[in-house]
Amino acid sequence: MKRWLTKPFLEVANLTRGTEPGSESYIDSTAGVRFLRVGDITGKTDNPVYTNATQLVLVTEDDLLLALDGTPGHVSTGHCGAICSGIRKVDVLDKRNLSPGWLRYALKAPDVQATIKQHARGVTILHASSAVPHIKIPLPPLAEQERIVKLLDEADELRKLRAQADRRTADLISALFHEMFGDPVKKTSRLPILPLGEVVDFGSGATPSKENPEFWNGRTPWVSPKDMKAEEITDAEDHVSAAAFEKSNLQLIPKDTVLIVVRGMILAHTVPIRLCRVPVAINQDMKALLPKQPIEPEFLRWSLQAQHPHLLNQVSTAGHGTKKLDSDRLRAVTIPIPPLPLQKEFAARVSEIRAAQSEQSASRRRLENLFQSMLHRAFKGEL
Repeated sequence: MKRWLTKPFLEVANLTRGTEPGSESYIDSTAGVRFLRVGDITGKTDNPVYTNATQLVLVTEDDLLLALDGTPGHVSTGHCGAICSGIRKVDVLDKRNLSPGWLRYALKAPDVQATIKQHARGVTILHASSAVPHIKIPLPPLAEQERIVKLLDEADELRKLRAQADRRTADLISALFHEMFGDPVKKTSRLPILPLGEVVDFGSGATPSKENPEFWNGRTPWVSPKDMKAEEITDAEDHVSAAAFEKSNLQLIPKDTVLIVVRGMILAHTVPIRLCRVPVAINQDMKALLPKQPIEPEFLRWSLQAQHPHLLNQVSTAGHGTKKLDSDRLRAVTIPIPPLPLQKEFAARVSEIRAAQSEQSASRRRLENLFQSMLHRAFKGEL
């Protein structure tokens, strides 16, 4: 292991803290300046907000950003707009001795991330600004920095290419649906079309009393909107017991049922629709689509997913501001009804795409492990 000179973070870089405009400065349209919250630079949110405030810290795609609140330690570039108070803009003080690329990777290195995690404080929201004075940046010769940055950039580019390929594969299912069954909104096929309410019944969800521990910590996943991020639902953060079904109005939803979120702020930009691959219970912000006639679950799911923009247009706002998808509007959404063998053919082809996605996921994990290994070795002087 090589021994390099190290310096405190604040001796090699300048940190500019973002601002927090008042709520009256936020606007809903795409006018004004894009306001970047921590979730926007970490990829956890995709519902942009804008601001017309005047006192802002502006950043461009080339600026290095470090999150110290919410997701402390996240390092990012490629964003334009104004940053919130939980984000710091990082500027190298002396580029003759420190490459910006080296600093970007140094902040991602295991030792620095461990320091940030060690000093993070908070319960619901973590804060780690107190970690900054404890961060040390190794400073090999500039030529050595640039050599290592080039190697890490190449490994990082492989990760990005893999992610792009994964996104394209995910789009294949929607394209396949349109190819086989046409556009369900424009009704471009000659297939029979029925309102969803004639095809399925809606199974409702509930929340058993949290004050009764007998209802919780069982084996059945209790699915709420926060669990609807996985492509298929096989588990949930919370679980309910048999007693919850016996002593409350909770229903057991059979496996291979389509689940949809019908209430919550996520409906401002996304209507989550997923298949549960195990028996589950759901909370009151969701519905289960229980077929009245034989229908392939995968086909039913994608008959709705393929018209996602139309579903978003059916979302309204309740009196207290929460977004909702009314049952009557959802029942009125129409779907094509192809012959069952054609539905099964679609499901089989979806399974093939899923298998390809699984292989790609394994490849993505291998590339991630390779990158993390290189990052670790780089700052141990072993590259």
